Amino acid sequence: MSSSLVSVIIPTFNRAYCLRRAIDSVLKQTHHGVEVIVVDDGSTDGTQELVRSICSTENRVRYVHQANAGVSAARNHGFALANGDFVSLLDSDDEWYPWKLSVELACLNFVPDAGMIWTDMDAIGPDGAVVRQKYLKTMYGAYQRLGDRVLFDRQWDLGDVMPDRPAELGGVRLFAGEIFSQMILGNLVHTSTVLLRRDRLNLVKGFDLNLKVSGEDYDFHLRTCREGPVAFLDASSIRYQIGMDDALTRPECVIHLALNNLQTILRVLNNDRARIRLSDRTINARLASSYSWIGQAYLDIGETRKARPYALQGLLHNPYHLREWKILISSSLPTRLRNRVRDLVHLLKHRPKT
Repeated sequence: MSSSLVSVIIPTFNRAYCLRRAIDSVLKQTHHGVEVIVVDDGSTDGTQELVRSICSTENRVRYVHQANAGVSAARNHGFALANGDFVSLLDSDDEWYPWKLSVELACLNFVPDAGMIWTDMDAIGPDGAVVRQKYLKTMYGAYQRLGDRVLFDRQWDLGDVMPDRPAELGGVRLFAGEIFSQMILGNLVHTSTVLLRRDRLNLVKGFDLNLKVSGEDYDFHLRTCREGPVAFLDASSIRYQIGMDDALTRPECVIHLALNNLQTILRVLNNDRARIRLSDRTINARLASSYSWIGQAYLDIGETRKARPYALQGLLHNPYHLREWKILISSSLPTRLRNRVRDLVHLLKHRPKT
């Protein structure tokens, strides 16, 4: 397993200011068998010069330029060029801990039916300091929707999987199993933490180019889980960048994330409902949440007319949930009154305790 080649795909667009850190974090892996494929999605900020300078001294790094077509096209371009038996994805503003690939490869060797493994992550601010350890379950609300549902049917202590594990990973557990149904409740996988077997990637094919701007990750990981068992290591293997101006979590991007989320769910329910082991009540609650998320996203950018039909659809799926009613009522109020109500609610929530 130590000789396995891992192809690492790094899509990037105008991130010369942080790209070197991402590349260096791959080159410093304790697993040395890597090829780094940097796919430049039409950058204009000196990215080409930066990566070509790295390539001049490091033959494990390849630079590919394409006309701007989005992150999904860039990742798919990288997939097409990858030579490894394993493929990993790294966003250009994130960094890996040095042991990431070695440990993930050991885990996949231990669980041969798992086609993918992912991990937790530490969130870092613009200054590079860790602001939140094990950030995965904070960022992805699907973990809260799962409640007390069992996600995996198998688990092991990492010490039994990898006796020579890094010292900082004492007490860490590895989990594995079929989680396609649970993934219907929302994305559980963070892309920069993922390692995929080539044969699983061949089944999934790639990212859906029709899902624009944001939210393409959920569809990809959901289809990956559809094809068989996956694994999760309960440790942070990356430093995940938050708080930057070009992040896709900005309010104007959230609407695309919410719309793509709904499109993904509707498509999989239409194609695979018989395979999904969730009750109709749970499915309706999930759809209600998805519709109301779009409604709230439109409210947040001031497009109230577009918010109303989504809030109404949320109510049709779950008429007893307060959130959908709040969004519907808010979208029906004049802008000035809605802002006053919002400010009043904020004051009541933050009033001094007596």
